[in-house]
Amino acid sequence: MIGLVIDTNVFVSSLRSADGTSRTVIRRCLQGLYKPCMSLALFAEYRDVMGREHLFAESPLNTAEREELFHAFIAVCKLTEIYYLWRPNLRDEADNHVVELAVAAGVNVIVTYNRADFAGAALHFPELRILTPADLLKES
Repeated sequence: MIGLVIDTNVFVSSLRSADGTSRTVIRRCLQGLYKPCMSLALFAEYRDVMGREHLFAESPLNTAEREELFHAFIAVCKLTEIYYLWRPNLRDEADNHVVELAVAAGVNVIVTYNRADFAGAALHFPELRILTPADLLKES
């Protein structure tokens, strides 16, 4: 089983489309093929973005269905507490916690659509790979 961190943009994308690579990644998490890790900071970010109704105007899922999927996803996540802040100093400060979660959880994959956001970190983790959902699906 592949342990990974799923960036918020991938989860939100899975809620906004009826199919696609992000939906497949989330489905594989629910099937137990991937083990997603979650921190309190990432959980709060997911909840915040899910509350932005305008993002889901075209979603094939209604609010209740999105909540049900979110709860099912959270149920398969490994809650990871972060005791030490690594601060990779990414361009977008909000992305630092995603790297910190991956390091704390001991996983080497972050799945995101914003690979460029994770480039240029001041602190490097050589084993940590930043993959798009399509890249992940090609590998597994």
